[in-house]
Amino acid sequence: MTKPLFPLAGPGALSAEATAALLPWRALADEIAALLQDATVQVPARTVMPLAGGGSLFAMPAGDARVAIAKLITFTPANAGTGRATIQGDVVMFDVATGARRLILDGPAVTARRTAAVSLLAAQRLAPAPQGPLLIVGAGAQGLAHLQAFVAGLGVAEVYIASRSPASAEALAGEARRLGVQARVVADADAAAAECPLVVTCTPASGVVLRAAPRTDAFVAAVGAFTPQMVELDAVLCRRLAQEGQAVVDTRDAEHEAGDLLQAGLDVAAMPSLADVVQGRCPRQPGPVLFKSCGWGGWDLAAARLALRTAG
Repeated sequence: MTKPLFPLAGPGALSAEATAALLPWRALADEIAALLQDATVQVPARTVMPLAGGGSLFAMPAGDARVAIAKLITFTPANAGTGRATIQGDVVMFDVATGARRLILDGPAVTARRTAAVSLLAAQRLAPAPQGPLLIVGAGAQGLAHLQAFVAGLGVAEVYIASRSPASAEALAGEARRLGVQARVVADADAAAAECPLVVTCTPASGVVLRAAPRTDAFVAAVGAFTPQMVELDAVLCRRLAQEGQAVVDTRDAEHEAGDLLQAGLDVAAMPSLADVVQGRCPRQPGPVLFKSCGWGGWDLAAARLALRTAG
Protein backbone atom coordinates (compact mmCIF):
# COMPACT_ATOMS: atom_id res chain seq x y z
CA MET A 1 0.00 0.00 0.00
CA THR A 2 1.35 3.43 -0.94
CA LYS A 3 1.89 5.68 2.04
CA PRO A 4 0.30 9.16 1.96
CA LEU A 5 2.77 11.91 1.11
CA PHE A 6 1.57 14.03 4.02
CA PRO A 7 0.31 11.77 6.83
CA LEU A 8 -1.70 13.41 9.60
CA ALA A 9 0.20 14.00 12.83
CA GLY A 10 -2.83 13.11 14.93
CA PRO A 11 -6.30 11.67 14.57
CA GLY A 12 -7.63 11.64 11.01
CA ALA A 13 -10.80 13.28 9.82
CA LEU A 14 -13.91 11.24 10.46
CA SER A 15 -16.32 10.49 7.63
CA ALA A 16 -19.79 11.99 7.53
CA GLU A 17 -21.23 8.65 8.65
CA ALA A 18 -18.79 8.28 11.53
CA THR A 19 -19.41 11.86 12.64
CA ALA A 20 -23.19 11.41 12.58
CA ALA A 21 -22.91 8.19 14.60
CA LEU A 22 -21.29 10.16 17.43
CA LEU A 23 -24.18 12.63 17.55
CA PRO A 24 -27.47 10.88 18.47
CA TRP A 25 -30.41 13.28 18.25
CA ARG A 26 -31.77 13.36 21.79
CA ALA A 27 -28.31 13.48 23.33
CA LEU A 28 -27.29 16.30 21.00
CA ALA A 29 -30.34 18.39 21.91
CA ASP A 30 -29.54 17.79 25.58
CA GLU A 31 -25.91 18.82 25.03
CA ILE A 32 -27.01 22.04 23.34
CA ALA A 33 -29.22 22.82 26.34
CA ALA A 34 -26.30 22.10 28.68
CA LEU A 35 -23.99 24.36 26.68
CA LEU A 36 -26.47 27.24 27.02
CA GLN A 37 -26.06 26.97 30.80
CA ASP A 38 -22.24 26.72 30.78
CA ALA A 39 -20.68 30.04 31.85
CA THR A 40 -17.25 29.05 30.52
CA VAL A 41 -18.39 28.96 26.87
CA GLN A 42 -16.81 31.54 24.57
CA VAL A 43 -18.00 32.06 21.00
CA PRO A 44 -16.36 34.91 19.06
CA ALA A 45 -18.17 36.34 16.09
CA ARG A 46 -17.81 34.18 13.01
CA THR A 47 -15.88 35.42 10.01
CA VAL A 48 -17.61 35.21 6.64
CA MET A 49 -15.51 35.90 3.55
CA PRO A 50 -17.33 36.22 0.21
CA LEU A 51 -15.90 34.09 -2.58
CA ALA A 52 -16.00 34.54 -6.32
CA GLY A 53 -19.12 33.02 -7.86
CA GLY A 54 -21.41 33.74 -4.90
CA GLY A 55 -19.94 31.34 -2.35
CA SER A 56 -18.66 32.07 1.16
CA LEU A 57 -15.90 30.86 3.47
CA PHE A 58 -16.91 30.60 7.13
CA ALA A 59 -14.46 30.48 10.06
CA MET A 60 -16.13 29.79 13.42
CA PRO A 61 -14.10 29.35 16.64
CA ALA A 62 -15.56 28.43 20.03
CA GLY A 63 -14.40 26.98 23.32
CA ASP A 64 -15.08 26.23 26.95
CA ALA A 65 -12.92 25.39 29.96
CA ARG A 66 -11.85 22.02 28.50
CA VAL A 67 -11.98 22.07 24.71
CA ALA A 68 -11.72 24.48 21.81
CA ILE A 69 -12.89 24.09 18.22
CA ALA A 70 -12.47 25.76 14.87
CA LYS A 71 -15.02 25.15 12.16
CA LEU A 72 -13.90 25.98 8.63
CA ILE A 73 -16.45 25.44 5.87
CA THR A 74 -17.39 26.68 2.43
CA PHE A 75 -20.95 27.43 1.39
CA THR A 76 -21.42 27.17 -2.38
CA PRO A 77 -25.05 27.73 -3.43
CA ALA A 78 -24.16 27.06 -7.08
CA ASN A 79 -23.57 23.41 -6.17
CA ALA A 80 -27.28 22.85 -5.55
CA GLY A 81 -28.59 20.24 -7.96
CA THR A 82 -25.13 19.31 -9.27
CA GLY A 83 -24.35 16.36 -7.04
CA ARG A 84 -21.73 18.41 -5.18
CA ALA A 85 -22.41 19.41 -1.58
CA THR A 86 -23.28 23.05 -0.96
CA ILE A 87 -21.49 22.89 2.43
CA GLN A 88 -18.00 21.37 2.74
CA GLY A 89 -15.30 21.53 5.40
CA ASP A 90 -14.26 20.29 8.84
CA VAL A 91 -14.57 20.92 12.56
CA VAL A 92 -11.25 20.54 14.39
CA MET A 93 -11.30 19.98 18.16
CA PHE A 94 -8.43 20.68 20.59
CA ASP A 95 -7.75 19.95 24.25
CA VAL A 96 -7.39 23.25 26.10
CA ALA A 97 -4.95 21.97 28.75
CA THR A 98 -2.47 20.35 26.36
CA GLY A 99 -3.21 22.00 23.03
CA ALA A 100 -3.45 18.55 21.43
CA ARG A 101 -5.84 17.91 18.59
CA ARG A 102 -8.53 15.47 19.67
CA LEU A 103 -10.94 15.05 16.75
CA ILE A 104 -11.56 16.18 13.19
CA LEU A 105 -15.26 15.96 12.44
CA ASP A 106 -16.97 16.18 9.07
CA GLY A 107 -18.18 19.77 8.74
CA PRO A 108 -21.38 19.19 6.74
CA ALA A 109 -22.44 16.35 9.05
CA VAL A 110 -21.91 18.54 12.12
CA THR A 111 -23.79 21.42 10.47
CA ALA A 112 -26.75 19.24 9.55
CA ARG A 113 -26.96 17.48 12.90
CA ARG A 114 -26.50 20.48 15.16
CA THR A 115 -28.89 22.69 13.17
CA ALA A 116 -31.67 20.12 13.31
CA ALA A 117 -30.93 19.41 16.99
CA VAL A 118 -31.32 23.13 17.77
CA SER A 119 -34.73 23.08 16.07
CA LEU A 120 -35.56 19.91 18.01
CA LEU A 121 -34.63 21.52 21.33
CA ALA A 122 -36.76 24.57 20.50
CA ALA A 123 -39.69 22.35 19.55
CA GLN A 124 -39.32 20.28 22.72
CA ARG A 125 -39.56 23.44 24.80
CA LEU A 126 -42.00 25.55 22.76
CA ALA A 127 -44.12 23.57 20.27
CA PRO A 128 -47.83 23.52 21.27
CA ALA A 129 -48.39 20.23 19.37
CA PRO A 130 -45.00 18.51 19.20
CA GLN A 131 -46.23 15.19 17.78
CA GLY A 132 -47.05 16.73 14.40
CA PRO A 133 -47.82 16.10 11.57
CA LEU A 134 -44.70 17.79 10.26
CA LEU A 135 -44.33 19.83 7.07
CA ILE A 136 -40.80 20.07 5.67
CA VAL A 137 -40.25 22.68 2.96
CA GLY A 138 -36.95 21.89 1.25
CA ALA A 139 -35.73 18.33 0.69
CA GLY A 140 -31.95 18.69 0.93
CA ALA A 141 -29.54 17.79 3.71
CA GLN A 142 -31.36 19.92 6.29
CA GLY A 143 -34.71 18.45 5.28
CA LEU A 144 -33.36 14.96 5.95
CA ALA A 145 -31.72 16.01 9.23
CA HIS A 146 -34.90 17.65 10.51
CA LEU A 147 -36.94 14.61 9.52
CA GLN A 148 -34.62 12.33 11.48
CA ALA A 149 -34.41 14.68 14.47
CA PHE A 150 -38.15 15.23 14.81
CA VAL A 151 -38.93 11.52 14.43
CA ALA A 152 -36.30 10.52 17.00
CA GLY A 153 -36.86 13.39 19.42
CA LEU A 154 -40.60 14.10 19.17
CA GLY A 155 -42.07 10.86 17.90
CA VAL A 156 -43.44 12.43 14.71
CA ALA A 157 -45.29 9.77 12.71
CA GLU A 158 -46.54 11.71 9.66
CA VAL A 159 -44.70 14.12 7.37
CA TYR A 160 -45.60 16.27 4.38
CA ILE A 161 -42.76 17.27 2.04
CA ALA A 162 -42.68 20.23 -0.36
CA SER A 163 -39.73 20.91 -2.63
CA ARG A 164 -39.04 22.63 -5.93
CA SER A 165 -37.38 19.34 -6.94
CA PRO A 166 -39.94 16.51 -7.20
CA ALA A 167 -37.13 13.94 -7.28
CA SER A 168 -35.63 15.26 -4.04
CA ALA A 169 -39.05 15.34 -2.39
CA GLU A 170 -39.72 11.72 -3.37
CA ALA A 171 -36.29 10.67 -2.11
CA LEU A 172 -36.93 12.30 1.27
CA ALA A 173 -40.37 10.68 1.42
CA GLY A 174 -38.66 7.35 0.86
CA GLU A 175 -36.32 8.04 3.78
CA ALA A 176 -39.32 8.88 5.95
CA ARG A 177 -41.03 5.61 5.07
CA ARG A 178 -37.85 3.72 5.95
CA LEU A 179 -38.14 5.30 9.39
CA GLY A 180 -41.70 3.98 9.67
CA VAL A 181 -43.25 7.40 9.05
CA GLN A 182 -46.23 8.10 6.80
CA ALA A 183 -45.03 10.49 4.09
CA ARG A 184 -46.60 12.36 1.23
CA VAL A 185 -45.16 14.79 -1.29
CA VAL A 186 -47.20 17.97 -1.75
CA ALA A 187 -47.06 20.68 -4.38
CA ASP A 188 -48.59 23.44 -2.23
CA ALA A 189 -46.73 24.13 1.02
CA ASP A 190 -49.30 26.72 2.12
CA ALA A 191 -52.16 24.22 1.82
CA ALA A 192 -50.18 21.57 3.68
CA ALA A 193 -49.37 24.02 6.50
CA ALA A 194 -53.06 24.04 7.39
CA GLU A 195 -52.72 20.33 8.25
CA CYS A 196 -49.42 20.53 10.12
CA PRO A 197 -48.74 22.09 13.53
CA LEU A 198 -45.01 21.50 12.96
CA VAL A 199 -43.36 23.30 10.04
CA VAL A 200 -39.68 23.49 9.09
CA THR A 201 -38.42 25.61 6.19
CA CYS A 202 -34.91 24.65 5.12
CA THR A 203 -34.46 25.89 1.57
CA PRO A 204 -31.65 27.87 -0.10
CA ALA A 205 -33.69 30.93 0.98
CA SER A 206 -33.65 32.61 -2.40
CA GLY A 207 -37.33 33.53 -2.14
CA VAL A 208 -40.49 33.19 -0.06
CA VAL A 209 -41.73 29.60 0.23
CA LEU A 210 -44.43 29.98 2.91
CA ARG A 211 -47.23 32.55 3.12
CA ALA A 212 -50.19 30.78 4.72
CA ALA A 213 -51.82 32.16 7.85
CA PRO A 214 -50.49 30.16 10.81
CA ARG A 215 -52.48 27.62 12.80
CA THR A 216 -53.05 28.67 16.39
CA ASP A 217 -50.93 25.67 17.48
CA ALA A 218 -48.19 26.13 14.87
CA PHE A 219 -44.48 25.82 15.56
CA VAL A 220 -42.55 27.16 12.56
CA ALA A 221 -38.77 26.69 12.48
CA ALA A 222 -37.23 28.87 9.76
CA VAL A 223 -33.73 27.56 9.07
CA GLY A 224 -32.65 28.49 5.56
CA ALA A 225 -32.11 32.26 5.78
CA PHE A 226 -28.98 33.28 7.70
CA THR A 227 -28.14 36.67 6.14
CA PRO A 228 -30.17 39.89 5.97
CA GLN A 229 -30.70 39.37 2.24
CA MET A 230 -32.04 35.81 2.46
CA VAL A 231 -35.71 34.99 3.03
CA GLU A 232 -38.08 31.99 3.28
CA LEU A 233 -41.11 33.33 5.16
CA ASP A 234 -43.49 36.00 3.92
CA ALA A 235 -43.26 39.26 5.87
CA VAL A 236 -46.97 39.22 6.75
CA LEU A 237 -46.63 35.66 8.08
CA CYS A 238 -43.67 36.65 10.26
CA ARG A 239 -45.57 39.60 11.71
CA ARG A 240 -48.65 37.48 12.40
CA LEU A 241 -46.64 34.80 14.16
CA ALA A 242 -44.93 37.42 16.33
CA GLN A 243 -48.17 39.27 17.13
CA GLU A 244 -50.44 36.28 17.72
CA GLY A 245 -47.92 34.12 19.59
CA GLN A 246 -44.20 34.48 20.15
CA ALA A 247 -41.04 34.73 18.08
CA VAL A 248 -37.80 33.27 19.42
CA VAL A 249 -34.32 33.46 17.84
CA ASP A 250 -31.54 30.94 18.24
CA THR A 251 -28.96 33.52 19.40
CA ARG A 252 -28.47 37.26 19.65
CA ASP A 253 -26.54 37.11 16.35
CA ALA A 254 -29.95 36.88 14.68
CA GLU A 255 -30.34 40.60 15.34
CA HIS A 256 -28.24 41.27 12.24
CA GLU A 257 -28.60 37.94 10.37
CA ALA A 258 -32.28 36.93 10.40
CA GLY A 259 -33.35 37.97 6.93
CA ASP A 260 -36.96 36.81 7.33
CA LEU A 261 -37.49 38.90 10.45
CA LEU A 262 -35.47 41.92 9.39
CA GLN A 263 -37.28 42.17 6.05
CA ALA A 264 -40.58 41.96 7.94
CA GLY A 265 -39.59 45.04 9.93
CA LEU A 266 -39.68 43.24 13.27
CA ASP A 267 -37.66 44.27 16.33
CA VAL A 268 -35.38 41.24 16.49
CA ALA A 269 -33.40 42.67 19.42
CA ALA A 270 -36.53 42.53 21.57
CA MET A 271 -37.12 38.82 20.88
CA PRO A 272 -36.04 36.18 23.40
CA SER A 273 -33.32 33.72 22.45
CA LEU A 274 -33.12 29.96 22.90
CA ALA A 275 -30.85 30.59 25.89
CA ASP A 276 -33.67 32.57 27.53
CA VAL A 277 -35.97 29.60 26.97
CA VAL A 278 -33.52 27.03 28.35
CA GLN A 279 -32.64 29.21 31.35
CA GLY A 280 -36.29 29.72 32.26
CA ARG A 281 -36.62 33.39 31.36
CA CYS A 282 -39.07 32.79 28.51
CA PRO A 283 -41.92 30.38 29.29
CA ARG A 284 -44.09 29.12 26.45
CA GLN A 285 -46.85 31.56 25.56
CA PRO A 286 -50.30 30.78 24.11
CA GLY A 287 -50.56 30.83 20.34
CA PRO A 288 -48.22 29.98 17.47
CA VAL A 289 -44.43 30.02 17.71
CA LEU A 290 -41.86 31.23 15.20
CA PHE A 291 -38.35 29.93 15.85
CA LYS A 292 -35.73 31.66 13.71
CA SER A 293 -32.43 29.80 13.39
CA CYS A 294 -29.35 31.48 11.90
CA GLY A 295 -26.52 29.29 13.20
CA TRP A 296 -23.81 29.83 15.80
CA GLY A 297 -20.39 28.40 16.61
CA GLY A 298 -21.68 27.33 20.01
CA TRP A 299 -23.84 24.69 18.36
CA ASP A 300 -20.71 23.22 16.74
CA LEU A 301 -18.97 23.25 20.11
CA ALA A 302 -21.88 21.34 21.64
CA ALA A 303 -21.64 18.75 18.87
CA ALA A 304 -17.89 18.40 19.34
CA ARG A 305 -18.28 17.98 23.11
CA LEU A 306 -20.82 15.22 22.62
CA ALA A 307 -18.77 13.54 19.87
CA LEU A 308 -15.69 13.41 22.10
CA ARG A 309 -17.68 11.94 24.97
CA THR A 310 -19.47 9.42 22.75
CA ALA A 311 -16.20 8.35 21.15
CA GLY A 312 -14.85 7.56 24.60
